[in-house]
Amino acid sequence: MSPAAGHVLGVDSGGSGIRVALRAVPGSGPDLTWSSSVPAAVGERGIDARDLLGQVLPAARSLMARAGAQRCEAVCVGAAGMVSLGADLRAVLPSALREALGVRRLALAADAVTAYAGALGQRPGAVVAAGTGLIAVGTDLTAEGGWRRADGWGHLLGDCGSGAWIGRAGLEAAMRAYDGRAGGSHALLERLQAVFGPPPELPAALYPRADRPAVLASFAPEVSRCAPADPVAAGILRRAARHIAEAAAAVCPPPRPGQEAPPAAAGRQAGLADPADEVYGAGDAYDVAVTGGLLRMGAPLLAPLHEELQLQLPRARPVAAAGEPLDGALCVAEALLTDSLLLPADPPMLRIVC
Repeated sequence: MSPAAGHVLGVDSGGSGIRVALRAVPGSGPDLTWSSSVPAAVGERGIDARDLLGQVLPAARSLMARAGAQRCEAVCVGAAGMVSLGADLRAVLPSALREALGVRRLALAADAVTAYAGALGQRPGAVVAAGTGLIAVGTDLTAEGGWRRADGWGHLLGDCGSGAWIGRAGLEAAMRAYDGRAGGSHALLERLQAVFGPPPELPAALYPRADRPAVLASFAPEVSRCAPADPVAAGILRRAARHIAEAAAAVCPPPRPGQEAPPAAAGRQAGLADPADEVYGAGDAYDVAVTGGLLRMGAPLLAPLHEELQLQLPRARPVAAAGEPLDGALCVAEALLTDSLLLPADPPMLRIVC
């Protein structure tokens, strides 16, 4: 068997559950997939590795049996919380996967990295993963540059522009209207009452919940529905778009020394059609993608987001995400198998274990 042939496994572990996919390399058939809505448990050591394995190993064996595979040559596990809650995964997974599946090469990645690989593959650029939370990562594919990260600090300290951020801003505007304070939205107040009931009861129903970010994010679609006719809701989405673009700009690979782009106004005064292209050249622009469930909000968010990306990243090429984090995990696993990994191994964002 060629060193670049075999089966690879991708794992995507997040707050909404666990997904597993098996791919034959080389191969033209579809990937075999499995999913569960039960997320891995989180304990004193962070993400519980044995709890994760309790779902992943039976799923992997089932997929391997369907494919007629005897072993998995390479695996990539992408997990939400890998950076700060991944100690147990890093300690347990290498030997467990080697013994159970015959794994020769393993990558442990932050879910932002697999989201990046799913969206852009192994091209330089920046990706914003926007759902209930929000995190942006970027790389120029050099070891020196490594991974650039912005936000992803949770709904209390950041995740600006995320579903939880939009939902909280919408609920705040509704409560302002309930109080009679400036900046309130009666349209959002009506939606609050329809979704959650009497406004005075909302704090007691919201604050004690462990899934508070998800509850906040559940109100974000109501903000989007109100936006076409409600200036307050539309303003919330414009601010969210600005935050998303700011995160992308913060992680987009910087220009090479001496290649800083001129301000847009200076370019216009000089009569340049596109001042960024004049400095960088078309081949020097980076791809930027936004991925995640927030995109389902549609035009009320996407229209101002397109404007903000053009304003804040004049040398970037906005592109549609090619795939999801599970696709990214498979991309990394296949690159490990074929010795073609270009994404920087920069622990704890991306750790190549064996």
